[in-house]
Amino acid sequence: MIDLQKDGGLWTVTIRRPDKANSLTKAMLEQLADIAQAAVDAKVLVITGEGRVFSAGADLDEARAGLATDPVWERLSGAVAAAPCLTIAALNGTLAGGAFGMALACDLRIAVPDAKFFYPVMKLGFLPQPSDPARMRALIGPARTKLILMGGQKITADQALEFGLVDRLVSGDKMAGTIGDLAADVLDAKPEILGGIKTMCNG
Repeated sequence: MIDLQKDGGLWTVTIRRPDKANSLTKAMLEQLADIAQAAVDAKVLVITGEGRVFSAGADLDEARAGLATDPVWERLSGAVAAAPCLTIAALNGTLAGGAFGMALACDLRIAVPDAKFFYPVMKLGFLPQPSDPARMRALIGPARTKLILMGGQKITADQALEFGLVDRLVSGDKMAGTIGDLAADVLDAKPEILGGIKTMCNG
């Protein structure tokens, strides 16, 4: 259900569970975290989904059994944040729930215009993953973070771009070309330059 394609320094990870809105099981989360930790050998790591939804978050059956609060979510977002390469969330559709973590941890977020964004932890009775509110707040500020996490608001792609939650909107047929443009200089760079610039940007 997690597919990894390597094209030189460009690694593309695709969540392939479109019949379940790309909802994530613990095994899938562990596989994603393993890939992110191994991405020391990549220059660009792209995370995307198959179909019309990026990910609906936790698999409902596993969420009820404890996955919603499992530390594997933090392991995944921490591994993505720590990856020394350029990380890009290519949001092919709606982003919901715990799947926010890996997207927030990426360096860049590119979304299709009909994507929606929501994180209904208040309604479901769970706390968000510990690092997610801080990363979201750093991107969009505390009030808009509360709008999503406390107000339970579903944000459109246009609003997400205005807020700074995503960095660019592109149609699905142009997503691959946009990723290629963003990745070109990185793929040509020396590893020490790539790592040095990322460290400087992160502060």
